[in-house]
Amino acid sequence: MNTVTFTEMRLGTQQEYLFLHKLEADYIRALPDRLLQALERLDGSLQGYRVSRLGHSLQTATRAEDDGADLETIVAALVHDLGDELSPENHSQLAAAIVRPYVRAEITWIIEMHGLFQMQYYAQHYGKATDGHLAYRDHPWFDACQRFCERYDQSAFDPAYPTRPLAHFEPMLREVFSRAPFDPAVLQEPQRPG
Repeated sequence: MNTVTFTEMRLGTQQEYLFLHKLEADYIRALPDRLLQALERLDGSLQGYRVSRLGHSLQTATRAEDDGADLETIVAALVHDLGDELSPENHSQLAAAIVRPYVRAEITWIIEMHGLFQMQYYAQHYGKATDGHLAYRDHPWFDACQRFCERYDQSAFDPAYPTRPLAHFEPMLREVFSRAPFDPAVLQEPQRPG
């Protein structure tokens, strides 16, 4: 079988759905390859900065790794701006949707909120508020998002910073995005002491 015969999902047979399931499993296993290609495309995206969007992503991940961040934070730093290409107005939410099945909830929240938190560094130049992130100051991951933006993201535009290449991060990306999606052992929120 090369294709199914049905024209409406409700008309599909078990054999056809088993065929599609195998194709889908193969497609899902290739997710790391597609993410690497998407990162490479960032090298030719939005211009005007002193580093390309790929360079910014690599530098953000390098800064996270240099700071001793864990694997999930490093990989999230690498892919945090993947949404720029398809959804520049809500790139953070798109990037969060990409990482959500594979990382703990804290990391997903940081990636989802980083666009808002980043505005504290530049929004005044556009006549916009810089304090929107403060609406979340009581959120348990507020400080973690502040740290991500301050240490890794907002400072990752330096062409002189010793930034590691994509090949360095590829095994990390493959490890995270080859996990079983929505594994409760990965997604669970860490227990807080006391």
